[in-house]
Amino acid sequence: MSNAGGIPVDQLPVILIVEDNDSHALLIIRALEQHARKCRTKHVWDGEEALDYLLHKGEYTNIELSPAPSLVLLDLRLPRMDGLEVLRTVKNSGDLMTIPVVVLTSSLAEPDIVNAYLLHANSYLSKPLDYDEFRNQIMDLATYWLHWNVFPL
Repeated sequence: MSNAGGIPVDQLPVILIVEDNDSHALLIIRALEQHARKCRTKHVWDGEEALDYLLHKGEYTNIELSPAPSLVLLDLRLPRMDGLEVLRTVKNSGDLMTIPVVVLTSSLAEPDIVNAYLLHANSYLSKPLDYDEFRNQIMDLATYWLHWNVFPL
């Protein structure tokens, strides 16, 4: 099965959205659905589920149904395991460390920003309060990571 661009759906890049706020997750997913560069999204609600997905554990053992993401959008304030711990695990894993992780959070606290970069976040973005600004931010983010950025082979 192919999408409108002729690329088979199972070959579209996957964006893993790690977000416990359903309205934020829905906005991100809708913005990505409207983006010219098509992708697939997977939304998980907490840090432990994110790592299960990334490490193919629990309900995510089938790699065909849980493909490696091309990008992770990671909130910091998450239940069960915070975003910084998820980031630490990803960037310390030989199998995962090249996956770009964009911290997408409401926090502008300097310690959060510093710690995210010390743990090798690829980018740190603060969620705008305005709906249109948030949507535009996601569209620009998708353009950069899915169109302009060059990934390793």
